[in-house]
Amino acid sequence: QVQLVESGGGLVQAGGSLRLACAASGRTFSSRAMGWFRQAPGKEREFVAAISWSGGNRIYADSVKGRFTISRDNAKNTVYLQMNSLKPEDTAVYYCAVNEVSGGIATMWEYEYDYWGQGTQVTVSS
Repeated sequence: QVQLVESGGGLVQAGGSLRLACAASGRTFSSRAMGWFRQAPGKEREFVAAISWSGGNRIYADSVKGRFTISRDNAKNTVYLQMNSLKPEDTAVYYCAVNEVSGGIATMWEYEYDYWGQGTQVTVSS
């Protein structure tokens, strides 16, 4: 049974940092791209960042570019999201996901992601 478990969320002041982790179990995803998405209250879920199977290609939403960094450790079947210079508008539930259809290429298209975690809450106070 495939399972993705996010951790590392919490409450932080504006300007602070958090590091999210997403551990996968049930099978290896070393050949798959992985991504982070988020959903703020009353809003649609949106793309945040994605990383290719090797980690060689990373893409980001414009709203987080320069502040967030996605990385992965295939030996640990884990993907990370380092979030710096956090803003109140970053407040959301953050989800990690696995892209089963892109052949390991990082993409921003939510419909390509098949496995999802349960989410971790990030709250940024002003």
